[in-house]
Amino acid sequence: MVFTSINFLYYFLPTVLILYFIVPKKYKNLLLLISSLLFYFYGEPKYIILMIIEIVLAYFEARLIEKYKSKEIFIFSIFIHVLLLCIFKYTNFLITNINGIFNTNISLLNIVLPIGISFYTFQIISYLVDVYKGKLKAQKNFISLATYVSLFPQLIAGPIVRYETINKELDNRKQTFNDFSSGISRFIIGLSKKVLIANILGELCNIFILSSEKTILFYWIYGISYSLQIYFDFSAYSDMAIGLGRMFGFHFMENFDYPYISKSITEFWRRWHISLSSWFKDYVYIPLGGSREGTFKLIRNILIVWLLTGLWHGSEWTFIIWGTFIGILLVIEKLLLNKYIEKLPSIVRRIYTLFIIMISFIIFSGSNINESFNNIIGLFNFSNPFINKFTIHYLKDYGLVLIIAIFLSTPILKNTIIKLKENKKINNIINILEIIVLLILLVIVTSYLIDSSYNPFLYFRF
Repeated sequence: MVFTSINFLYYFLPTVLILYFIVPKKYKNLLLLISSLLFYFYGEPKYIILMIIEIVLAYFEARLIEKYKSKEIFIFSIFIHVLLLCIFKYTNFLITNINGIFNTNISLLNIVLPIGISFYTFQIISYLVDVYKGKLKAQKNFISLATYVSLFPQLIAGPIVRYETINKELDNRKQTFNDFSSGISRFIIGLSKKVLIANILGELCNIFILSSEKTILFYWIYGISYSLQIYFDFSAYSDMAIGLGRMFGFHFMENFDYPYISKSITEFWRRWHISLSSWFKDYVYIPLGGSREGTFKLIRNILIVWLLTGLWHGSEWTFIIWGTFIGILLVIEKLLLNKYIEKLPSIVRRIYTLFIIMISFIIFSGSNINESFNNIIGLFNFSNPFINKFTIHYLKDYGLVLIIAIFLSTPILKNTIIKLKENKKINNIINILEIIVLLILLVIVTSYLIDSSYNPFLYFRF
């Protein structure tokens, strides 16, 4: 089950919300746990046992770590969860590469990547680390811990919610009208971004992949479209998760902060998938020594983090190359380019950032290395025609969505509304208009979901 489905929007979510506000406070976590397990079971019936096993392990591991203060128990606990992630996510990738290198014929395992395993594994690891360091007390209520790990608003698509973020809210949270109404608003905005922008841009990207009439301009349109699609898809799911969390009284961290207005690659990744970036910073980069132990270790630590970031996104060489590419760029910026970049006009810095990020996402998007690099070469392959009638046709069909996406990837609209709301009269009008617009968006999205069969889920690799 995904958020952008009729079953979730009009059956699962309303039922859970009604029951949630009916049941006594002491049973709310139990209801959320049961609902989350049903949500996961709907999409991954075979692997719900795996998630339950990991939750049970985490519960007892944390209790033992806290009781004995044992480094050995801690390391073994982390090893178990990392091992389970690697078995399901990377085993077949490893076998495929062994077969390719040594010309062997080892059979692939009959396993499928459980959706969301990377998210809940990272949540469990951060919980165990924080208990070991003494930052947190081990959760003694199994239902509360299980609710944290399996919470359906963020289970399959993030953000990566740390235990410390919602520790107090797990057992003592308040549902307010403001939270609930802002949660609905945030959810509908995210839903609209996913269905009306990301999905439509995804259609354009698929047309490009299947097309035999590729022009230079079409390669550029693809690069821009995919960069916008992945942003509106990822940020949309974060919006929906944050909105759903607020409906139930949880406050998750923001996960995207208009990354496409960045003036450097470093700034971009501070604004993009913030929960993942901060997780790697706190649980990998800083423990490795961060930037405190000289230039060599700084370079080593950045490259390790970004190699792991690439692997986290999927078991393909394209992700490994993508992560390594970003890591090298960040090293170059940090050690060489920053002092020069800062002197450039803002527009030049933004163009430089957007171009590099587009190249990186073209690498990320490829089904294999050859496809990724052919798409990059296509941007500058002047043996191809610059434009043709097919490119013009697709520009006419999708140009408006591209323009809207570019505009909404900036904070212009948000800042304008905030400015206008400073006037009380205008604020009242905007509040009324907001309700009307949200209702219209919900109707349009519903119609689109009913009529369209194209509703991709990009998180199946996570």
